[in-house]
Amino acid sequence: MAKYGEGDKRWIVEDRPDGANVHNWHWSETDCFEWSKTLLTSLLTNHTILNGEGGLFIKTQNIEKIEGEAYVNVRKGKIIPGYELSLVINWTGEAKGESGDKLADVTGVVEVPYISDENADEDPDLRVVVKDEGVFGKRFKEAFLAKGKGFVLEKIRVYVDAMAKGGPAKEELEVKKVSAKGAAGAGTATGTKAVDVPVKKVEVKKEKRKEGFKSIKMSEKFSCRVSNMYEILMDENRWKGFTQSNAKISKEVGGEISIFDGSVTGSNLELQDGKLIVQKWRFGNWPDGLYSTVRLVLEEPEPGVTVVNLTQTDVPEEDRYGNSTVVENTERGWRDLIFNKIRAVFGFGV
Repeated sequence: MAKYGEGDKRWIVEDRPDGANVHNWHWSETDCFEWSKTLLTSLLTNHTILNGEGGLFIKTQNIEKIEGEAYVNVRKGKIIPGYELSLVINWTGEAKGESGDKLADVTGVVEVPYISDENADEDPDLRVVVKDEGVFGKRFKEAFLAKGKGFVLEKIRVYVDAMAKGGPAKEELEVKKVSAKGAAGAGTATGTKAVDVPVKKVEVKKEKRKEGFKSIKMSEKFSCRVSNMYEILMDENRWKGFTQSNAKISKEVGGEISIFDGSVTGSNLELQDGKLIVQKWRFGNWPDGLYSTVRLVLEEPEPGVTVVNLTQTDVPEEDRYGNSTVVENTERGWRDLIFNKIRAVFGFGV
């Protein structure tokens, strides 16, 4: 995932004196990391997990560490969240006897190594650790897993849902809408007369496409030979290297592919060494039975310069859960998680 502020400047709307981004049509980006820290801290700290059941008292204390990045993009009025976070939550426990006398004090942490927009429909993994297990350590760990795990996951889902709705950008969008309405009303109040300007209509021949599906087209340039790029795209070990995730890629037509730890699966439809890769692709959160077609045309217009022309057709507009960010997330994945990673890892920047 590209870091906040490192996106292609052509797609980012810079701040303008008039603040105009009508209907949020242009691409805008809001850094949400500090907002995320504040929200997660309020959701996960100073909460009672156990209050005497079995003689145990457990309470979350504070967030020891939170790292990563979080941002929200808005394009054509659509909210596109992006985040990769890891956090560590401190908790304390106390054991008391039947008479109320204290038997033990313990401290521990909950480690959540990966919260990501890519896995927004899945609960993240978490690890409960007791710092000094002692006699009561196992009891506290089991108690936290039984009562506290669900609490932590529930609060993380609140954060994920808040990001899906725009995070801090949601309030900014509402303010802009109100400001725009106010400006329009002010113009009317001062007697400004609207002038009808003739608009020349241009007929545009629309390409016929399947309802509910869209296509993605991208062209990327790299400083390498075309044979190197073909090998990177078709070699599972290189995929593992630049994506830092498991991959299985057949080099035969009809062979299966599985990348990003199985999040994307499919098969090879057509292969031309150093020239063409055509594959059938689907994401795990797409409706059952739906596949897109990925076509990668590789060209070398001059020695040492390779151009990859990507076309991905039949991409569903919504996933199986009704989220309408499939196309934007897929396009962003190609740019940030594949093409930009290849440049960074193999030094193919132009």
